[in-house]
Amino acid sequence: MSKQTKDKGKDPGRKLVAQHKKARHDYHILDTYECGLVLTGTEVKSLRQGRASLVDGFVQIDGNEAWLHNVHIPEYTQGTWTNHAARRKRKLLMHRAEIDKLESKSQESGHTIVPLALYFKDGRAKVEIALAKGKKEYDKRQTLREQQDRRETDRAISAARRRQRA
Repeated sequence: MSKQTKDKGKDPGRKLVAQHKKARHDYHILDTYECGLVLTGTEVKSLRQGRASLVDGFVQIDGNEAWLHNVHIPEYTQGTWTNHAARRKRKLLMHRAEIDKLESKSQESGHTIVPLALYFKDGRAKVEIALAKGKKEYDKRQTLREQQDRRETDRAISAARRRQRA
């Protein structure tokens, strides 16, 4: 009998390393992209241990190349003099058309490119980036209110169904 994956609805070959949960709270996500990363050996080993932080990360496009800045991948503990710098900039692997599209849209006022998740997909390190527009404070409160209302209605519906079955 084959072993079933525990994540329902996810790719079976996807292993999440880090996620930037607050990005969806702080930004309106307009478009998402999956890209590869150019990493050194000690960075890959450190990621396989499940250690990374996307909190201060952002993407910048320089000379028709996309670069990931301020993502913290800690030094590999068993690494020697070949260890990497924890916050170095890393090149993203994307198609030219995607880079051009992102560059033109990120030039607009209030738009930025943020990393959402860092994961392994079929053994290769990938990062999910998003074209985002910053939210105002009242937008954040509105989103929280909508989530709370949705939770309350779901609870009421499930309670009504339980009473109906009994």
